[in-house]
Amino acid sequence: MRTVVWSTGGVGSIAIDAIRRRPDLELVGVWVHSPDKVGKDAGELAGVEPIGVTATHDADELIGLAPDCIVYAASGPERDGAAVPDYLSFLEAGINVVSTSSTSLVYPPSYFAPNWRDQLEAAAKAGGASFYASGIFPGFASDQLALLMTTQSKNIRSITASEVALNDHYPVADVMMDGMGFGRPLDFEPMLKTPRFIEMAWKAPISLIASGLDVEVEEVRGSLDRELTHRDIEVAFGTIKSGTCGAVRTRAAGVVNGREAIVIEHVIRMARNVAPDWPTSEFDATYRVDIEGDPDIHCAMTLGQAEGHAAGHAAMTSTAMRVVNAIPYVVDAPPGLLCSLDIPTTLPRHVFD
Repeated sequence: MRTVVWSTGGVGSIAIDAIRRRPDLELVGVWVHSPDKVGKDAGELAGVEPIGVTATHDADELIGLAPDCIVYAASGPERDGAAVPDYLSFLEAGINVVSTSSTSLVYPPSYFAPNWRDQLEAAAKAGGASFYASGIFPGFASDQLALLMTTQSKNIRSITASEVALNDHYPVADVMMDGMGFGRPLDFEPMLKTPRFIEMAWKAPISLIASGLDVEVEEVRGSLDRELTHRDIEVAFGTIKSGTCGAVRTRAAGVVNGREAIVIEHVIRMARNVAPDWPTSEFDATYRVDIEGDPDIHCAMTLGQAEGHAAGHAAMTSTAMRVVNAIPYVVDAPPGLLCSLDIPTTLPRHVFD
């Protein structure tokens, strides 16, 4: 399957390395945003040996290659606003898309922009192509893993899916600082504090769980907490000064039958010792699913090694592989906008060394 990778950041670079290793996938093109990356070998940009594929900023050139699938891994504050026009071009050209960029599309029916969703659906049908968004949280631990756990349930009162993560590895400053408020005083209002933003951000996994269990979410309630760091912290996007935000916690609760029944909680730190009273993890990330019902179910999944390693790589690898491993399933799927309820479990192929 001829494949293009869109962007060579952390997730895109991992996708490039994964694709080049698989005999069922062929990397035929790579898109880059930065002019100084144009013309460079994709392997060099991904931190591996040269692989004979040259990076370009020319979208039409890559569409003209007629790949079977594009792995879309661009990030930034625009997110969907910049990505949706790209998706439309790809789908209309008959190119399947797997994306880690548009997390609200992990469950397309709940997408916050119905007009964009309808355009994407029409483009997919016209081009005979499919679109699938995923990642680790949302995309797996916040929704698909929770649904897997419910296969053991007789009845359920509540489901809570949570992530506790160290995100000092994430390099995009505007997302971390302007979007989430890291490195800013508590009187700064990040995008997360925009009214209804948290509810919108986590509506997709909540709706995906509800759809899988055939229940109706009456409303989504959101909350935000932030904690200061009391020392300077060096992170991938710069320095977080003492006295600014060093940890963020969000909570979104889907109301079913009048009670908060499907809950997504997210704790992100820039150092392990910030906000010590919040849930902690000695790993890159810990994901939990806690189900109150018959029986009570508690599942914890960790990524990466314990302290003393290069933080964040495990979470980025998991994010990238959620979509790379999905490529064969998305290519084989009927045209349209897909979620994890629409395709088989995306088991990896050629995974053993």
